[in-house]
Amino acid sequence: MTNPPKVAVVILNWNGVKYLRDFLPYVLASTWPNMQVVVGDNGSSDGSVEFLKTTYPNIRVIETGANYGFTGGYNLVLNQIEADYYVLLNSDVEVQPGWIEPVIALMEGDALIAAAAPKIRSYYQKEYFEHAGAAGGFIDKFGYPFCRGRMFYEIEEDKGQYDKSCEVFWATGAALFVKRKCWQEAGGFDDNFFAHMEEIDLCWRLKNLGYKVMYCAESTVYHVGGGTLNAENPLKTYLNFRNNLLMLKNNLPLWRGLWVISLRFWMDLVAIFRFLAEGKRKDAWAVSRAHQNYVRRLFSKTKTGTQGKLKKKWQLTGMYNRSIVWDFFVKKKRYYTDLDVKAMK
Repeated sequence: MTNPPKVAVVILNWNGVKYLRDFLPYVLASTWPNMQVVVGDNGSSDGSVEFLKTTYPNIRVIETGANYGFTGGYNLVLNQIEADYYVLLNSDVEVQPGWIEPVIALMEGDALIAAAAPKIRSYYQKEYFEHAGAAGGFIDKFGYPFCRGRMFYEIEEDKGQYDKSCEVFWATGAALFVKRKCWQEAGGFDDNFFAHMEEIDLCWRLKNLGYKVMYCAESTVYHVGGGTLNAENPLKTYLNFRNNLLMLKNNLPLWRGLWVISLRFWMDLVAIFRFLAEGKRKDAWAVSRAHQNYVRRLFSKTKTGTQGKLKKKWQLTGMYNRSIVWDFFVKKKRYYTDLDVKAMK
């Protein structure tokens, strides 16, 4: 590539000095010729900033001054960075030297591609996909997300079954490539989310604007996962359920949104009863609190909603026109390859 676009790899850090120490050297070994590495610090108290300034004085550090979450932190930091592409990279991700090149080549090949992500494998079980993104993200008609290579708690071994790049519904925020102009057009992340599902919301808004989101099979990274909130934390349950409803509100036309969200409230009751049956009372209460918070926000103004900007023909490739909950738990379809391909837009 004669004049390679400028790529800014941006790591948002909150008390993750151990991950910076372990994984930042891999990022700095990347072979992309026009790359800048930036660390945005979200009010860390573990010595992260001091470590960076002492060990990596040439790395740009942008301090937000407080913990604004994944959404607010990235919005603040990215507004201060000039680049053609942003790469939002979790601090607990191990990359290989040539991980950037295939994704940028894919995105440069089509002006309609706004965002993309590489293949996400587990850091601890390197032959298996990782929960947060796997081989590309999809969503069902009720707003439940899933991935090729990961449906709910079922995670597949990577045997080459998803080694073809393709259009998907959403790209993981663990290693999210996004064109700067598209990020700005969509308005960045929705600050109301704080953390979790914000990248799915962003990708949906980009699709509503007529853009594509891609999975790049030629690039692989390895994600630790759960570095900030582990899967057993009720706060994670709360954010996932609350933000899923906010996402539906942001992206669905009014009448369809009312129908889908009403059904989701009833479907989430099943989750409450399941948590109670498993003795997870804090998680059950987290779902209830998520509903309460959503209702309080129901009539609030959505800063980054794209309802008024919808294209006549949406780019909704990757939406599954069935219930993934029903297919997985009732019909026992455990893998993406078991799903009805005719129901996939």
